[in-house]
Amino acid sequence: MNKVKKTLAAMGVALIASLGTTVKAQVFKAEEPLAHTYSIVARDPKTGEMAVGVQSHWFSVGTAVPWAEAGVGVVATQSFTNKSFGPRGLALLKEGKTPEEALAILLADDEAREVRQVSILDAQGRVATHTGDKCIRYAGHITGKKFSVQANMMLTDKVWPAMAKAFERSEGQPLAERVLLAMQAAEREGGDIRGRQSAALVVVKGQKSDQPWDDKTIDLRVDDHDKPLDELARLLKVYRAYEHMNAVTWR
Repeated sequence: MNKVKKTLAAMGVALIASLGTTVKAQVFKAEEPLAHTYSIVARDPKTGEMAVGVQSHWFSVGTAVPWAEAGVGVVATQSFTNKSFGPRGLALLKEGKTPEEALAILLADDEAREVRQVSILDAQGRVATHTGDKCIRYAGHITGKKFSVQANMMLTDKVWPAMAKAFERSEGQPLAERVLLAMQAAEREGGDIRGRQSAALVVVKGQKSDQPWDDKTIDLRVDDHDKPLDELARLLKVYRAYEHMNAVTWR
């Protein structure tokens, strides 16, 4: 464990030096966790639901990376995470901006844009993703039809292509299960070079209702676990069981 920590520290020092003094204060803040990770944003064309799924070797990644609002869109903000991109990105979508426009606005005044990775998807399924040139390798993204997968600090450059293929091949399954399958595919390709610790899955309705407390249909988090995706899969099964039970009870 100490050897791993020393390696990560050395990588961080090297990255600081490469960024220059003007960027240091902007990048390294207590409120901006180092969420090196893989994630997916996606929309179900049939139900209109939108989802964000994420896994990382970082404590409680679900508190930093995924942001979602029914009828508006979803955001995944990671790498040297600027958490403000979540609520600000959603606010820009509500103003009528496209994901591309919203992303451009967020990055325009961010001196640390080259170490950011962020993806924005709106209620129409339009998506825009940015991977900074100085995100720790392996890093990259793929945008597809109503989805985007993105990853940084990965063991190999096969992670995000595997996620895209898994998501596309699972067409017809519920959105939450498709997102989980994409993340499991990432893990099979090696995932985060540091290992695994936490994961999260958020699903919101495609349209905002007059009962906003019900607009987030799934909100599952695994904050600290040896096998966070396995635990996330277990929680999703429990959720589906209760969902079925409630449907039967209230008939």
